[in-house]
Amino acid sequence: MRDHTTGRRVLALALPALPVLAAEPLYLLVDTAVVGHLGAVELGALGVGAIVLAQLSTQLTFLSYGTTARTARLHGAGRRADAVAEGVQATWLALALGVLLLGAGQLLAGPVARGLAGEGALADAAVSWLRIALLGVPMILVSLAGNGWMRGVQDTRTPLRLVLTGNAVSAALCPVLVYAAGWGLEGSAAANVAGQVLGGALFLRALRRERVPLRPRFPVMRAQLVLGRDLLVRSLAFQACFVSAAAVAARTSVGAVGAHQVVLQLWTFLSLVLDSLAIAAQALVGAALGAGDAGRARELARRLAGYGLAFGVGLGVVFGLLAGVLPRAFTGDPAVLAEIPHAWWFFVALQPVAGVVFALDGVLLGAGDAAFLRTATLLSAVVGFLPLVWLSFALGWGLAGIWTGLSAFMLVRLVTILLRTRSGRWAVVGVVR
Repeated sequence: MRDHTTGRRVLALALPALPVLAAEPLYLLVDTAVVGHLGAVELGALGVGAIVLAQLSTQLTFLSYGTTARTARLHGAGRRADAVAEGVQATWLALALGVLLLGAGQLLAGPVARGLAGEGALADAAVSWLRIALLGVPMILVSLAGNGWMRGVQDTRTPLRLVLTGNAVSAALCPVLVYAAGWGLEGSAAANVAGQVLGGALFLRALRRERVPLRPRFPVMRAQLVLGRDLLVRSLAFQACFVSAAAVAARTSVGAVGAHQVVLQLWTFLSLVLDSLAIAAQALVGAALGAGDAGRARELARRLAGYGLAFGVGLGVVFGLLAGVLPRAFTGDPAVLAEIPHAWWFFVALQPVAGVVFALDGVLLGAGDAAFLRTATLLSAVVGFLPLVWLSFALGWGLAGIWTGLSAFMLVRLVTILLRTRSGRWAVVGVVR
């Protein structure tokens, strides 16, 4: 095994990627803790608004993951300038799509929030938060594209600096605007926008410093959109699940939606922590296949699955021990605290499964195996998550039913991705077309 495929090489890429991945959910945890002390309605509104905002940004994760896959193959073939040029085109796509989503989001914020939370104070507060937070969407997408091309050329340190700068500004502003300035819930949205705009501007400056042509190239953007199509469908399946879960929780009780927000943000945070291995997998597997070495790519898959399992077990143990302490950092509301245990132990038990699934997701994303990932995710959603979530609503199972659905979703994904990785059919060599 060559040095750059050893565990040390994986860690060299994964460790700087970890705080980048964790920065946004960590900020949301800070935001949740700040807003949670305003009251249950504000906390529930943040949960609903954050879910809607996530739909507008995470549907376009191909700007990050797809760009990494294409860029890594070019980098592995020794074509760095062409690799960075992929980032230029992904950034043009990010700006165009961001402006479209901003306009659509402003028009639909009210109906969507009321569709999730029903009529009343909770929905009204969610709309107020969302209309401000939407202003950061174009720069969120620019940051996704920037992370994508930088990971592809195996630079995970520069995104670390840029992302942490933007999120540090958001985290510092949040309590100031919420409490000191007296803006309340809207202050958290304004702090979010300030950090996203700063982070996106820093990524634009980094791209300009590469001194590659900045003009749009529509054939390249079209090729990126082809890969993005499968990743978009996959992302829609994810979001259908989580939007359904948020809607059922919101209709259960204010305490249930607040508890779901707390545990879901912790789940998102740890998912992206575990995904740091997937970032290393995307860069290294893509480079190996671009260089024509399928054997190295398959060995990386085996190693990363083991690392993911160990990492997930460790996180499960830590958060199991924190069950009696950590929830109180986010809220003092008795109704919310009473509901949290109904989701907490599912969240803890799923960490080892998530460790393996996310690591091998990275392997297949690095290989550009988006069509398989699309199909597997749709199957997991239709067979696992969605039936149990809506049965929870119909039969009154509450948060326990919602998180049983998430468990089924993850287990189906685990089985399908292990079978695909074992087959080796994903390890196709060559550069992007």
